[in-house]
Amino acid sequence: MKKADFIQMVADKAQLTKKDANVALDAILESIEEVLIKGDNISFIGFGSFDVTKRAAREGKVPGTDKTYKSPETKVVKFKVGKKLKDAVSKAK
Repeated sequence: MKKADFIQMVADKAQLTKKDANVALDAILESIEEVLIKGDNISFIGFGSFDVTKRAAREGKVPGTDKTYKSPETKVVKFKVGKKLKDAVSKAK
């Protein structure tokens, strides 16, 4: 599904115009991004949670060669699915 299709779905369900649904979706996504940039976690009970974790620096190997490289420590976003969403998806046909 593309963003435009999702916006249409939200607009239909919330009885909004596509423009208002787009503004709302953009505001939600920007807000989630701001929370994660600060290093905080965000949870939506039943849906899931977004967590910021650190991935340790490591040394990797290029496949098929003996070359190695160093990957620096980075911050990554992880999503853990909530029980309600997990159950809904697993029951869907």
